[in-house]
Amino acid sequence: MREISPAVGVSVDEWLEHMPGIRPFVTELRRQKANGERLRPSHSLIDHSIVLSETFRRELLDKIADLVHENYVGRSEMCAQFAELLHRALSYLDLKSGWVTGTAMYYDADGKQLFQWGHSWVRVGKEVVDGNVDCLSENPMVPDEVSIAPYWGPINETPEDRRLRETSNVTPQSDTDVENIWWPDLRKWIDERKAREPT
Repeated sequence: MREISPAVGVSVDEWLEHMPGIRPFVTELRRQKANGERLRPSHSLIDHSIVLSETFRRELLDKIADLVHENYVGRSEMCAQFAELLHRALSYLDLKSGWVTGTAMYYDADGKQLFQWGHSWVRVGKEVVDGNVDCLSENPMVPDEVSIAPYWGPINETPEDRRLRETSNVTPQSDTDVENIWWPDLRKWIDERKAREPT
């Protein structure tokens, strides 16, 4: 099982020697990964898209999640990497796509704001893909009350439990793990998936 360390030249176990407080969490993540129990965006996806097929959309989000889960503490802090991989995949499939950074604000059913933070998502045509939010409960910064499902569909139908405010004139910076590890694997998966059936 591949595991991405937060520091170059240092294994995850070596890193954890200096961060013993998170070892139980990492141990549980490892157990879930080994047993195929990690959260997958397709399980709770709100899907109103007309881009690609429904099956391919769900498989693509799950494949990206599987890759980004290789981060030693999972993907709850990896929205930029998730969005970059999705943007690269959609562009590779000849779809006009944009990787967006900005602020995400989350609300309860009464419209009360629960939390906000810097976030990344993807625009493709008139649609938005906010795909890496099903695991927010694993991030200690996010209040327990925040429970958000991934969304892929028209931007004007974005669920009322969130607002996504794009930061203008900012070009996101590529991540070295995306560039060197995850994107080559994802591109290979796309090629193999396309060979089996249309997207």
